[in-house]
Amino acid sequence: MGRKAALGAVDEVLTGRLTGGPRTVLVEGPSGCGKSAVLDAVIERASTAGAVVLSAVCFAGERRTPLSALRQLIHSDRSLSLPWSTAGDRAGSRVESMQQLGAQLRELSTDVPVVICVDDAHHADDGSLDHLQYLARHVRSARILIVVALALHHESQRPAFVTELMRRPDFRRIELDRLSRPEVGDAARAVGHGHLAGPLYDLSGGNPLLLRALFEECPSAPAAGPRPRPGGPYAMAVAACLHRSGPVAASVAQACVLLGTLATPQRIARMLGLAPHVVRQGLTALEASGVLRDAQARHPAAHDAVLSGVAADNRGHLHRRAALVLREDSCPAARVADHLLAAADTYAGGRWTATAAEFEALRDAAEALSADDDALRAVRLLELARQACADEAQRNAVGIRLARLASRLDPAAAERHLDAAVTALRCGLLDAEQVQPLAQLLIAQGRCADVADLFADADDAQPKGLVLPAIPTAGATAPAGEQLLRSARLTEATVVPIRQALFDLVHSDHPERALPWSRRLIEESEHRGAPGWQAAFATLHAQALLRTGDLAGAGSFATRALEVLPEQSTGTSAYSATAVLIRACDAMGQYTEASRRADQPVPRGLLGTLHGPAFLRARGLHQLTGGQPRSALADFLEAGRLLGTWGIDSPAYLPWRTDAAEALLSLGRPEQAARLAGEQLARPDGQRPWPKGLALRIQALASPSVQRRMSLLTQAQEELHRSGDRLATARVMADLGRATQADGARPAKGEALLQAAWQLAGECGAAPLCREILPQAPLGGAVRTPSPPGAEAGARLSSSEHRVATLAAQGLTNREISAKLYLTVSTVEQHLTKVYRKLRISSRGDLPLELAADSSLSVES
Repeated sequence: MGRKAALGAVDEVLTGRLTGGPRTVLVEGPSGCGKSAVLDAVIERASTAGAVVLSAVCFAGERRTPLSALRQLIHSDRSLSLPWSTAGDRAGSRVESMQQLGAQLRELSTDVPVVICVDDAHHADDGSLDHLQYLARHVRSARILIVVALALHHESQRPAFVTELMRRPDFRRIELDRLSRPEVGDAARAVGHGHLAGPLYDLSGGNPLLLRALFEECPSAPAAGPRPRPGGPYAMAVAACLHRSGPVAASVAQACVLLGTLATPQRIARMLGLAPHVVRQGLTALEASGVLRDAQARHPAAHDAVLSGVAADNRGHLHRRAALVLREDSCPAARVADHLLAAADTYAGGRWTATAAEFEALRDAAEALSADDDALRAVRLLELARQACADEAQRNAVGIRLARLASRLDPAAAERHLDAAVTALRCGLLDAEQVQPLAQLLIAQGRCADVADLFADADDAQPKGLVLPAIPTAGATAPAGEQLLRSARLTEATVVPIRQALFDLVHSDHPERALPWSRRLIEESEHRGAPGWQAAFATLHAQALLRTGDLAGAGSFATRALEVLPEQSTGTSAYSATAVLIRACDAMGQYTEASRRADQPVPRGLLGTLHGPAFLRARGLHQLTGGQPRSALADFLEAGRLLGTWGIDSPAYLPWRTDAAEALLSLGRPEQAARLAGEQLARPDGQRPWPKGLALRIQALASPSVQRRMSLLTQAQEELHRSGDRLATARVMADLGRATQADGARPAKGEALLQAAWQLAGECGAAPLCREILPQAPLGGAVRTPSPPGAEAGARLSSSEHRVATLAAQGLTNREISAKLYLTVSTVEQHLTKVYRKLRISSRGDLPLELAADSSLSVES
């Protein structure tokens, strides 16, 4: 029934009762829909008509106070007194009290009508309701009107009381409802907000109390809609409706807004520990009042208002219950995680001791979020799981898993988690089954010293199933890991083998093959929101670029690897990128930046990782460039000592012997330098092109014989061409050019070699090397953005012709080119004929030197 109809019914009842009409009226309606307003109208009209009005407003807190509502009624008129036997406990005393009250009211009504109004009677105490029932039955002839207001669907409602009233033949029921959409429109137009009728109805649901609150928050701008704010009139009105709906309905509303779109009566019942029919009654009350719509709050301000009265500890409990209920129903892990994290926020400063079910929920939600690339929240869930777990073994297991997951975001954080796990192991607190996962993580992070300590007392230094950081082995040409890079998708389970495969490729005989893979992995890591992975792959990309002589690119990607990490990250893994940056800056002549990076303090633990020797080498090379060969030699020897201690001394990875030999040459000790170079050649992988070429160059520079020097430098040039290191190739070509000039037999060839070396160094961006090779030559034409070597010579050649010409310039026969490029010999001959014609030459010997220096095209197909 609408407001106008309800007030009309009130007038009708009053007129009829004063002349002998209905004696009992029940006003029912949802919270906030005008029951109290109707009773106020009854009191006003009755008073105007000269009736005696006895009124009472019941409160939930007074329900346990005997006769609290009755006392309010009696105190409304001085002529009435409290029945003498109200304190009695016997049934007879109660009846006597009712009779005495009835007699007083009959006597009062002989002169004037009596109107009894009781608001919120669902909160009235049992004794007061008994007196009202007695009056309704036994004062039929008196001019007494009883008007009672009740909230629909309230849990405190007494069905027996309502049923007793309804049995009376002179009973009248007035049932209120929310305002209809047209009624809301009329009300909005009456206050000048007719243009907002639609939004006002949607936000209020037709609840008059909510509607009036929204009127207060409507802006003056004609086009703007209502803007409820947290804690504003609308939010306060929502809170008032909840309060008047009762504690059960309020709890149901809280569960609804916490569960959101996943709220169902069954889940709410399990979450709150209530019977399903009680939850349904609460939902009905909330929907009837308009506070909820489809079990959802109508506005974020209403959402906040529903939860505003919940204490922090109780809210945490509700979130924990919600998480378990949703997990039991296999709801999305993200929603379970939302509740677990929200629960944790309520325990700020305190420890959350999780139950077994909650511990499993934390772990499961973390794994699901990790699979969905939500690593940030997954890490936080695992941190909560470790904090909340009382079992030491489980806590350590979570810590190891946390280290693996954290490496995706911040390698420094992962290192801290691993530190805790290593400490637990040394204290004997780590289960045996956790040793292998810990070792694998230590290996993945290059923590060689910890791995060595881990198995120092074991019978086998390398337990079954565990492999120390893999270094390319002698004879490797195309690492098998390239197949893994083609087929594996980047996940937490595959990131370690993918990194290892890329590492192998970077340090293989063809580092340029790593570039497309590392670039793709950088992009995928960025897309997946994994800065830790991105930094790792950017570092490997920078290392590959440095190996191929792209100094600017190496510096750029090394800087990128450092910048993607969190600002406060202080992990050791960053020092691999720093090492690349130092070497690239030195080679490009950016000595100030190289010094700034090389002079930074070495963090504790760096020299226990694979990143330590890389940094020592870079710092040593920087010191060698700066004229400090003794300091450089100390760093090179320390790097070699560490690698030897860990059993991973491989010149294909870090040629510290030739670095130290170069320092010894600067100190005037060529014999020792030659001995170190010989030791490098004798290593298992010392015959691979890169370490071999570096060692042969040192032996050549240490040799007093010009002829031997030229022979060794020629071999070194061939090996370094094959290795793909353009900068090292330019350096050895310059050495060979000077040696050829010193020989005096072919000065023109020596000059040509120097020119080619100068050009190649310029393409690498190595300005200092260019000045060293040809001090008088202008650098503008030499130093430029790196481009494929031989581009000028091959500008008029097709790609196939360019590949054939490059290999021919490097000395391969037609049959060798045929086998390498999977072409027939006749096809190779046809390509060479076209090359000779386009370049206007007549034989292989006339092929440009820059084609011979094209290491990027000297690859196996």
